[in-house]
Amino acid sequence: MGQKVRPVGMRVGINRDWHSRWFANNQDFHKFLLEDVKVRKYLTKELKDALVSHIEIERRKNDKGHEVVVMMFVARPGVVIGQDGANINRLKKEVAKMLKGSQVRLDVVEVKNPDLDAQLVAQWIATELENRASFRTAQKKAIQRVRKAGAKGCKTLISGRLGGADIARSEGYKEGTIALSTLRTNVDFAHAEAVTAYGRDGVKVWISKPEPKKSAEETVKEGR
Repeated sequence: MGQKVRPVGMRVGINRDWHSRWFANNQDFHKFLLEDVKVRKYLTKELKDALVSHIEIERRKNDKGHEVVVMMFVARPGVVIGQDGANINRLKKEVAKMLKGSQVRLDVVEVKNPDLDAQLVAQWIATELENRASFRTAQKKAIQRVRKAGAKGCKTLISGRLGGADIARSEGYKEGTIALSTLRTNVDFAHAEAVTAYGRDGVKVWISKPEPKKSAEETVKEGR
């Protein structure tokens, strides 16, 4: 069997940052870790309609203890905020209960291009499978959307009882280039599950994102 490394974790510190950013001693570490898991689980469930890409958590020390900043990266920020900010205020109160003794701040960050976010693409494919769409058509449509958004390459893989078959199998499609071994390449990876009538199907998506455009000053420096 192949020995595979998760592309996201492999690139932390190169072109990606941690989703949890804080420092703790031995006594507080397990407490902070469990709080992060609970907050992410709760917000992901509550904001399903907002299309959550990922949630980042920062802890900053202050005079009163800790200030916890929760950044929610979503495709539909209006759903998170709600009418007159009612929904986000409700979420803030619930999160504050989980993080006892800490000041809580919720930030909503809009995902500018959902078609270049692997998590949102995987969720879209999973939703299509749950709506009884063809697994081949769903994958091909997703790859077309990702490539149209400007990605260098895209790869998808669906595993499970495809088309209601008795024996589970995997089938995927690939278009463009995805240099998984080149660490400077910004590769986004995500996994989602589709609950179908025949059981759960696993969906995996790899997206090789386009490199950011360099400024004129950076281009001149490289030429020297």
